[in-house]
Amino acid sequence: MKKKVFIGAASAGIVAIAAAGAFFYGAGGETKAHAQYMAKPEILQENGQTVRSFELVAKEAEWALSKDKNVPVWTYNGVVPGSQIRAKVGEVIRVTLKNELKVPTTIHWHGYPVPNNMDGIPGTTQNAVRPGETFTYEFPATVPGTYWYHSHQDSANQEDLGLYGTLVVEGPDQAQIQRDYTLVLDEWNTGSQGHAGMNMGEMDHGKMGSERMDHGKTNSETMNHGSMNMGGMDHGSHGNTSMPGMEHSNSQVPPGAMHDQMMQAMYTTFSVNGKTGDAIEPLEVAKGERVRLRFVNAGFQSHTLRLPGQEYKIASADGQPIKDPAVIKDQPFTIAPGERYDIEFVASRDGDWVIESLNKTEAAKGMRIPVKVQGAGAKENSVAQAEAAPVDLTAYGQGGKGVFSLDMKYDQEYQMDLGEKMGKDGMDPVFTINGETYPDIKPLNVKKGDKVKVTMVNKGSSDHPMHLHGHFFQVLSKDGKALTGSPLVKDTLNVKPGESYVVAFEADNPGEWMFHCHDLHHAAAGMVNSVLYEGHQKFVEDPTVGNKAH
Repeated sequence: MKKKVFIGAASAGIVAIAAAGAFFYGAGGETKAHAQYMAKPEILQENGQTVRSFELVAKEAEWALSKDKNVPVWTYNGVVPGSQIRAKVGEVIRVTLKNELKVPTTIHWHGYPVPNNMDGIPGTTQNAVRPGETFTYEFPATVPGTYWYHSHQDSANQEDLGLYGTLVVEGPDQAQIQRDYTLVLDEWNTGSQGHAGMNMGEMDHGKMGSERMDHGKTNSETMNHGSMNMGGMDHGSHGNTSMPGMEHSNSQVPPGAMHDQMMQAMYTTFSVNGKTGDAIEPLEVAKGERVRLRFVNAGFQSHTLRLPGQEYKIASADGQPIKDPAVIKDQPFTIAPGERYDIEFVASRDGDWVIESLNKTEAAKGMRIPVKVQGAGAKENSVAQAEAAPVDLTAYGQGGKGVFSLDMKYDQEYQMDLGEKMGKDGMDPVFTINGETYPDIKPLNVKKGDKVKVTMVNKGSSDHPMHLHGHFFQVLSKDGKALTGSPLVKDTLNVKPGESYVVAFEADNPGEWMFHCHDLHHAAAGMVNSVLYEGHQKFVEDPTVGNKAH
């Protein structure tokens, strides 16, 4: 959770940084690619390869979400989101992390198939980087698309405080795009009872009981967002919720539903590129331009967005292309935690308009992205739209044969039942895979070259955006029915309560890899599995560092 909001004007330094969006010109100057903050690389030629070398400095700062909402944050290069790392397919990416925090930290490259020793998992692939030290990550840019990076040390806390940024690898299709914007979504705790005096760096998201919380002056050592006792909450319509396969205490409210309600109550500000409300920077387009919007969900809640009056296509999900995507009109899309969607359209509206959040919370009113049409004037041109269900990616795009199918032979098959139960104390919920919590969950044991099929079944009451490190998987079926749309390849898949999915991947990247829920509160409370390759030599950690991956 974020630290307490401080009311007042931002410092002059923060204002100066925030005012300067960055444009990066692609091949021939045809693409105007925009990120709120763009990392400037040193470009080197080594062994016949182009190396883009970047520096990311992890440090504390004070950040203005808006003119009257300031929050203490942990940042990369002093900004939220951190500076965008941008390269082209065929180049080498080199990033030196310099740690100016008071605690250890790392960088995980979410969605990117890096070598195992570059995955940034403390205690599994490296030791966390101590204060005052550096670590250099290096990997080839082999797969184009939209990805992101974040701390995986004490990740439920450190990412939540602002330690995240975006990674974009340009492919050959980049020259077809005239405007390229990256939009990072997040949530912040800025309520009037916003945890004054909380030390976020020492907070434990793995064990938290609401009856131990004083919302005016919180002792962070008693807090854990992965596991919460919500006995004092008004649970409204969830009071009689019951899900099959769940274990309950005396409370009628399922643990996952309690957790979700607590999160919605605490995270009172939604942001886009580290800004909320009127502080969100407008997107400039000209009528007839081909525009790409790279959406990244760095938060813990799903967000449903619509582009009123503007036809669009979902060109890719998690960096992987959708085959022959259909034009979408008057229909929103939903992006879950950890996911990325690339939205493309030819700007067709005559007047200015706004990309809107449809989430049913007060915070959603602050997630409105202005789109300014050149020459249209300042007046917003509103378009009334009827309620419509979000796009179903399992039926979107042109159907066709993917690499995997339901009826092919697999070398390994696993089932992961995603559940929840109250902890041993009878109050604090935990999140489970096959009834167990990390590190007691049986790993997926594979050999290089194995074709692996995994069935995920959500038997709980909370969404679980499941993320596989180091690999992409193909989604084969949903609720027992084969997909009818484009072959869908992802690294993060949101499994809602009662849903089941079958996915498949090739074990082509040796090492030890996490497979976990990217609601990082759930991961901190146990929902973490691993993919372990035969013959992999386990990393030997330094026990004095304080490695903590969740």
